[in-house]
Parts: sequence; C-alpha cells; structure tokens
Amino acid sequence: MKALASPFVAAALVMGLLAPPAIAQNTDAENQLDAVIKNGKLRVCTTGDYKPFTFHDKPADNYQGIDIDLAKSLASSLGVEAEFVATTWKKLLADFTTGKCDIAMGGISVTLERQKQVFFSEPYLVNGKAPIARCEDEAKFQSIADIDKPDVTVIVNPGGTNEKFVREKFSDAKIEIYPDNVTIFRQILDGKADVMIAESVETELQEKLHPGLCAINPEKPLQYGEMGYMLPEGAVVFKAYVDQWLHLAKATGEFDRIYASHIK
Repeated sequence: MKALASPFVAAALVMGLLAPPAIAQNTDAENQLDAVIKNGKLRVCTTGDYKPFTFHDKPADNYQGIDIDLAKSLASSLGVEAEFVATTWKKLLADFTTGKCDIAMGGISVTLERQKQVFFSEPYLVNGKAPIARCEDEAKFQSIADIDKPDVTVIVNPGGTNEKFVREKFSDAKIEIYPDNVTIFRQILDGKADVMIAESVETELQEKLHPGLCAINPEKPLQYGEMGYMLPEGAVVFKAYVDQWLHLAKATGEFDRIYASHIK
C-alpha cells in the first residue's frame, strides 16, 4: 500500500485534486480587490494632519491633500466611493492590520519595520527628512551635529517616522513631543522650540504657510526616504492593481497635476 500511496498523491497534486499545504495563502487578502468592488467603497486610513498629503478640515468635515485626491482617483478607477477612516501615526499600523481599512494613504514612509506587517505599493515619491527652523537660525542648523546640542529643542509629532528619526539621531538635544501635527510649526515661531524634523516636501510647504520659518536644505535631506501606499499583507492582486493605477496616473500626467495643485 505504501508503494501505491506516493504515485497516487503525486498524480492528485498534478490534477489539482489536492492542494499542497506549503503554498496555502491568505484567502481574505487574495480577494481584497474583489471585496472592495463588492462593498462599493474603498476604505482609506489617513491621519488628516500632514499637509500637503492629507488634511482634515474639521469645521467643514472634509479631507484635502495630494493623497486624498489620489485616493478618490483610485476609487473612481474601481467604480467605488472613497471612504476616509481617521487614524493617527501612533495607531496607524494597528488600525490597518486589524482591518479597519483597505489601504492607507497620506505621506506614509516606506520602512522595513512596517514592511514586516504590510505590503506597500510601488513608491510614488522619493523624499527624506529635513529640518525647518526660524529663518534667523537657518545657518545654525545645517547638519545633525549642528542640531544635536543640549541647548537646542527639537519638537516632533508622536508615533511616526519623524519621532523615530529624531530619537535615533539626537542624543544631546532636548526632544519635545507635541501631539498636534497641524499647529506644531507655530511652536517654533513662538520660540517654544527651535527645530522640527519632517519630510522635505512638507518643510517646503510649511515655509510658505508660515512666514518666518525656513526649510533647511530640503533638496539635500538628512535621510533618504520613499513614500508609498500601505496595503494588506498577502494582497497580491490588489497590490498589482494599485501599482498599475499609480503607473498610469504618472504616465498620463494626472499625478503631476494633483501634486502641483497642492504645492503652491
């Protein structure tokens, strides 16, 4: 009987009668694209506090930004509506991995730590961390060594890659955690902090929004970085769709038009 069992099993595998357990995959993740279309909505986790990528206008109760417009474009390509799900940088991974949304968008840095738990789309923007400070202090904060001094206060929003970068790179500077990523730049103008570290594109925008603040060498950031869209781990088909949509958005000029409309 043993001699007959092996050829039978092999034949059954070839014919598809038995599924080899070693290649079993997450069925829910595999069907993510179909689920989004069937549900009629694309649930988008976003923090709403990160101009120019995502901003929640609370009085009007609507979302604005580069990635908000791109989320609507992605949803439209699927024939569904975009539904924005509020999260924070500290809760982003937990909210996403527990299934509160189908995709996360809004200036999210691609990191190896995040990659352990999720898939990422192809990067849509090469970016990096850069300082922003009062313009009169611009010459003082040209490097990490210039900033990392006991008499310098670095202010940072909690839970994201900005805080991670600051804690890894600065050992002597005073680090102040400030919970509101929208009003944090005002703290520098008011003299309550000296420097903020953020993505270079954000520092350039905040320079325009806050006269008196200067983005410091945003064209030569302190760290290389990429931004992408967070997708469920194992959602191979969904990732392929998002990557192709993103490719076409860039090839047709849609991405550039949306980007330019928010960087003024």
